[in-house]
Amino acid sequence: MLFNPPLVPARLIARYKRFLFDAELEDGTFITGSCPNTGSMLGLTTPDSRIWLSEHEGAKRKYRHVFELIEADGTTVGVNTTMPNRIAAEAIALGQIADLGDYTTVKREQNYGRNSRIDLLLTDPLRTTTYVEVKNVHFMRQPGLAEFPDTATARGAKHLEELGDMAQAGYRAVMLFVIQRHDCHRFRICGDLDPVYLKAFERALGRGVEVYALKCRVSTTEITPAGLIPIDEPGIAALDTSIKISAEG
Repeated sequence: MLFNPPLVPARLIARYKRFLFDAELEDGTFITGSCPNTGSMLGLTTPDSRIWLSEHEGAKRKYRHVFELIEADGTTVGVNTTMPNRIAAEAIALGQIADLGDYTTVKREQNYGRNSRIDLLLTDPLRTTTYVEVKNVHFMRQPGLAEFPDTATARGAKHLEELGDMAQAGYRAVMLFVIQRHDCHRFRICGDLDPVYLKAFERALGRGVEVYALKCRVSTTEITPAGLIPIDEPGIAALDTSIKISAEG
């Protein structure tokens, strides 16, 4: 997925009010822009960090610049939470996630559950309908280990429960964690920051929800899916990504 037009480099001054940030462009201009990320962005808001912005024209736009990437931990990290759905669709089309690429139709943002929308709905006349929920990941505290969530997320726990409902109703239900960085080789649920989500995750596994973690190659020119990585389950060091995770491991 290419950034077109090319991104604009800048220096981060502050990220605040969840959806806004201040930065200094290379020509010395100070700007306020939009930050499409509702999470805490732990470790990714350090002042003076090098960042990259997309530019958008339009009389109705309040902010011209959008926060896309930041340099952190010696790598480039994507922070725009609208990107993972597109990355997931690309990975599925490339056959990188189990056999999800074999479906004839992929629909986005379809209503389901209790007043929710599923990110990707895969259908095929010869296969079981599959519901795919996509979550953005960029949190890392230990080298090589991506974690989710980086803050408490009641909405995320609700999505896990609804996926479990779909699995028990006879559909395939998939939770896909898209990691917008390339320096991770394992993934785990961050139970110390959100124990409620961890319990919801364990319950979803027991109800038949499949779980995958996909890392990305991130550069200032493009973000591309780079394949699945193992997921640590509570009490288990790591699981092979070639099998679907279950409560029994």
